[in-house]
Amino acid sequence: MTLNGNIPPEVGGGGRFILSRADFSPAYLATYERGLLREKIDEALEALRSCTLCPRDCEINRWEKFAVCKVARYARVSSFSPHFGEEDVLRGLRGSGTIFFSWCNLRCVFCQNYAISQLGEGEEVGPKELAHMMVRLQEQGCHNINFVTPEHVVPQILEALPYAIEKGLGVPLVYNTSGYDSLHSIRLMGGVVDIYMPDFKLWDRERCRKYLLAPDYPEAARAVFKTMHEQVGDLNVDEEGLGLRGLLVRHLVMPGMLEDTREIMGYIATEISTDTYLNIMDQYSPAWKVKTTEKYAAINRQITRAELREAFRCAEQVGLWRFDSRWRAALPVLRYRLAL
Repeated sequence: MTLNGNIPPEVGGGGRFILSRADFSPAYLATYERGLLREKIDEALEALRSCTLCPRDCEINRWEKFAVCKVARYARVSSFSPHFGEEDVLRGLRGSGTIFFSWCNLRCVFCQNYAISQLGEGEEVGPKELAHMMVRLQEQGCHNINFVTPEHVVPQILEALPYAIEKGLGVPLVYNTSGYDSLHSIRLMGGVVDIYMPDFKLWDRERCRKYLLAPDYPEAARAVFKTMHEQVGDLNVDEEGLGLRGLLVRHLVMPGMLEDTREIMGYIATEISTDTYLNIMDQYSPAWKVKTTEKYAAINRQITRAELREAFRCAEQVGLWRFDSRWRAALPVLRYRLAL
């Protein structure tokens, strides 16, 4: 196996986290071939009749109406396209094939995608349409299919997958989530998802109540993170440093909330793995209700450089070391985009 010398140690681990592309097959193909995907679909669609597929536990019949997530029988999609803003292990040179689902089961007052998550911009799609999006993104050269905000549409994703497989889908699936998932949904996605990419937002229950409108967020996130890691392990990449299977955790550093960061880093290191691939993000910017509501004034600012440095120090102190960084040259990406 020949390794690309440009792959940073935190990505490939000197070969420890390299999985040969020739030996890789997406998890969902084996599940489909064994007939288990059909069982998952039947279970998930039946669960929609009294929905407890996320921690909200609405128990609403989503075949007929919606509840907190505002999505009923069919998913709503805002957009789908090759995305070049994701981590280098996902975007590569040809982009991550993102499908942005509308609405959300969280109510983050600082959401920077609020037009999609809180206002529901997008169109309702059936399973065959969703499958077409997956296959089209693969045809465009995307390295993976990246489901963004999938917490409330697990049944709809599963239902669409056989149509996509029958049309030749064969790239890794990325489950790009806030972390506010139910164990039921994550177990349904076991043997289907190749890369879990949850964002562990906050630790303190009262802050979660105030800023996410979900006081039980920390408990829900901790439970599903463990299950995700049990299913896929630490992030493994191919010889070119492209993610194939494993857990990739994001954490958005929030202004004045380093204690939450400290607790989250400690949890990841002690309860998940010190080899967890971690993106500590600095791009928080006041948005949505934070910009107009006085009670959120404490986070109506960007983070400081000192806060970001301290966030990394918190992670390093507990033994975390696989920090995401930009390492692929931008020029090949720009050339590829111009050629589309």
